[in-house]
Amino acid sequence: MNTSALPAHRIVRALLLSLGLAVTPAAFAAAAPKAPAKPDDLVAQVGDGYRGIWYMNQPVKSEYRYKYSGGFATYPQQHTPIAIYVASQKKTFFVFGGSAGNVSESKDELQHYVSYYDHATGTVPRPVRLLQKRTEDAHDNPTLSIDADGYLYVFSSAHGTSRPSYIHRSKQPYDITAWELLVTSNFSYTQPWYLPQSKQFLFLHTLYKNGQRTLNWKSSPDAKTWTAPQLIAHIEMGDYQISQRQGDTDRVVTAFDLHPDHGRPGTGLNFRTNIYYLETRDAGRTFTTVDGKPVTLPLTKADNPALVRDYRSEDLNVYLKDIAFTADGNPVLLYLTSKGFDPGPKSGPFFWSTARWTGTSWEYRPFTASDHNYDHGSLYIESDGLWRVIAPTAPGPQKGGTGGEMMMWLSRDQGRTWRVAKVLTHDSRYNHTYARKPVNADPGFYAIWADGSATEPTPSSLYFATKDGEVYRLPAHMTTETAKPERVP
Repeated sequence: MNTSALPAHRIVRALLLSLGLAVTPAAFAAAAPKAPAKPDDLVAQVGDGYRGIWYMNQPVKSEYRYKYSGGFATYPQQHTPIAIYVASQKKTFFVFGGSAGNVSESKDELQHYVSYYDHATGTVPRPVRLLQKRTEDAHDNPTLSIDADGYLYVFSSAHGTSRPSYIHRSKQPYDITAWELLVTSNFSYTQPWYLPQSKQFLFLHTLYKNGQRTLNWKSSPDAKTWTAPQLIAHIEMGDYQISQRQGDTDRVVTAFDLHPDHGRPGTGLNFRTNIYYLETRDAGRTFTTVDGKPVTLPLTKADNPALVRDYRSEDLNVYLKDIAFTADGNPVLLYLTSKGFDPGPKSGPFFWSTARWTGTSWEYRPFTASDHNYDHGSLYIESDGLWRVIAPTAPGPQKGGTGGEMMMWLSRDQGRTWRVAKVLTHDSRYNHTYARKPVNADPGFYAIWADGSATEPTPSSLYFATKDGEVYRLPAHMTTETAKPERVP
C-alpha cells in the first residue's frame, strides 16, 4: 500500500483495518468527518414538544413534485430499532427525527430526540434533544439500543461521508436526561442490535465506497470499542438492507437488494431489485442462508447463495419493508414491487407481497396495493399465529404521494387472505408515513409514525397506535413536564 500521500490518521486506520484489529474511539475520531461548528450541537437539552422533520428527496417534473417526501420523523426502514418496550419499566423508549422549526425544503435542521411513553400513567415527558445534526436530511435520523443493564444507546447516522455520525449512551439506566458521547465516526443506515444472550452489540450498517452503499457489520461489548467493519455485501452498484432480531435470542436476520449495473432501464439505487437473505447467530462471525448453509462473505455477485428471488429478470423494482418470524422461527418478508422509481401511475401498480420461508422453500403471496413506492408499513406475527400489518395503504389527501391514510390489516391464514380490521386515520390534512413497530411491542404502543404533506413543506406531528387500533397524537407543544397524548377520533 502506498501511504506517502495519505494523512497520518488515514494511514493508522487503514493499518488497523487491514490487521482486523479493534477500532478504538480515538481511531474512530481520527477517521470521522469534521465535527459540528456550534458548541451546543452535542449538548442534551430538554425540548418542549414532539415535532417531526419534514423532508423531500429528488424533485421531479410532475404534479407529485418529489420522488418521495413528507413527515419523516420515523424514516427510513433501514434504520432500526427506533422504539423498544421494556416490560420491567412499563415504558416504550423511542427516538425520532425532530424539527428545529424552520419548515422548508432546505432551511430546517434535523434534531435527534429521545423519549418514552409511560404505560403506567399514559403520559410522555418532554423529549430530550440529544444533538442538532446541521442538516434537514432525514437519512441522518437516529436509532436506539438498550443493553442488559438498562443503559440506552442512540446511534446517530449520516447520509454519506460529508457529516459525522455519533454513538451516545445514557448516564443512568432507563434515564433519558443525561448522556455521554462514546464515539464520533461515520456510518449510515444504522441497525444496532443488542444481543441478550452473548451480551454484546451487533451493528449492521452501511459504508459508502465511491458513492455506492456497502453492507457491513461490526461488534462490541460496550458500544465504545468495536471490531473493524466487515463487509457483508457489495453487489454491482450497492445494496440496501433491513434486519430484525428474533425475540430475545442472538439470531439476527437481514434481507437486502442490489442496485444494478445492467439489466434494467437504468442503473443504481433508483432501479433497486432482487431479494437476498442471510442470518447470523454468533454476532456476525458466521452468516448462513435461510436453510443453515454457511456463506463466504463478502457477496459481490448477483447470483449467489443468498438470493431469494431474481426480480431483475421480471424487470421490477423492489422496496423491502419489514421482517417478522412465525412461531417456529421461520422468517417472513414484507415488500413492495413496482415498475420504476417515479411517483405516479407510470411506475404502478405498487404491489405489496409477503415471502414466507416454509422450512423448505419461499412461498410468495400478494397482500395489497397502494399508490407510492415509499408507502411503508410494519409486519407483526403474534403468538396466536395472527399476522398484522399497519401501513398507509389507503390514498391520503396528497394522492399519489408518499404515505396516505393508515390502515390495520389482519390475516389468519399466513398471508393467503387479508381483511381491513380498522381504518386508523381518515379525513386527514396530510399523508401519514412510515409506521414502525417497536421491539417487544406492547399492545398500548404498537406502532409509531408521523404525518406531513407530500407536496410541500409542512409541520409534522407524531402519532402512535394501540394494538386495538386506537390512535394518539403526541403533544407538539408542552407547558408541563409530562402530558397525555391526544386521542385522534
